Amino acid sequence: MNDTTKPQRLLSLDAFRGFTMLAMASSGLGIVQMAKKMPDSIWASIAPQLQHVEWIGCAAWDLIQPAFLFIVGVAMPFSFARRAAEGASWWRQWGHAIVRAIVLVLLGVMLSAQRERAYVFTNTLAQIGLGYAFVFLLIGRHWRVQVAAVATILVGYWLAFALWQVPPADFDYAKVGANGGEVLSGFWAHWTKNTNLAAAFDRWFLNLLPQAKPFAFSKGGYHTLNFVPEMANMTLGLMAGEMLRRETHSGRRLRWLLLAGAACLALGWVASLTICPMIKRIWTPSFALWSAGWTLWLLAAFYAVIDAVGLKRWSFPLVVVGMNSIAIYLMAQLWPGWIKSFLKIHITAKCYTGPYGPMWEQTGVLLVLWLICWWLYRQRVFLRI
Repeated sequence: MNDTTKPQRLLSLDAFRGFTMLAMASSGLGIVQMAKKMPDSIWASIAPQLQHVEWIGCAAWDLIQPAFLFIVGVAMPFSFARRAAEGASWWRQWGHAIVRAIVLVLLGVMLSAQRERAYVFTNTLAQIGLGYAFVFLLIGRHWRVQVAAVATILVGYWLAFALWQVPPADFDYAKVGANGGEVLSGFWAHWTKNTNLAAAFDRWFLNLLPQAKPFAFSKGGYHTLNFVPEMANMTLGLMAGEMLRRETHSGRRLRWLLLAGAACLALGWVASLTICPMIKRIWTPSFALWSAGWTLWLLAAFYAVIDAVGLKRWSFPLVVVGMNSIAIYLMAQLWPGWIKSFLKIHITAKCYTGPYGPMWEQTGVLLVLWLICWWLYRQRVFLRI
């Protein structure tokens, strides 16, 4: 907690962040829509990895939000050290963390409101904000304390779900938007869509707020309380960030990331077979560990190539985005419709017809967003909270 050495910027972290944000903004490059038009093409085999699984399981697309959360955690000790080097006290930084958390929640709620027409807290920014100030309290703590915090979060959350009463046998799941593989049996029934603890909490909590109509259930099965297990992902990121600041030998850094990732993947897989299903939409403990393992390995890959080996030039397009992650997130949430209309008017609408139309459309949007980030980078304008 007393380390005031001004940290050097970790280029691999900026590149990893940029990669994550571009993946989010790409909307899968329209491949899912293309696969529907060409069911026998190679795109049909790729498409399942570019959309969220309906309930149980994990696709590549399900790792984008965990990566974002993990990166927020990795960046926290670097940010804390920089501010400490500038003379900011712990209490001043704690106040900044609270303000940042509130701003993130408000941004997330406003972004969701335009689509949901209601108060919801499941947007990624809102979820980060809800847990940010709590994770901040773990900066500089002993690794055993941080591991204990992760274990307490995940075990406590699992226990709360496991003790929650499941619906009776004659319950009509269609009334809460659950069907097919979203309705689980046996002990797994505690994690059925919209009949679990988190769903019950939202039916109580969200209806305390002004709503156009009473909240009944989430169509996607996402819930406010997801931020609780998500704090485990952020804390694991925090631990990785502190290791990267503390350890000077690149080989040891890389070994730590690889071993920690392997441990999380193993624990997540075993948990998914024994104590709870792997479900991203309600962020089960098994999913938290499984996704953390993949994000640790992804960071290891970026670190190995960029910082350990020294191959840096190729990462510039990613770094440009990674240094303005909040900006591209907001633009990707608010501007795609306008950008699509602009491109169709000023280029030609013919580019967006035919089976490959969705790919050209999403590629155009992504290129415009990147160009804006590049311009902001050139102007040294970085949106921070």
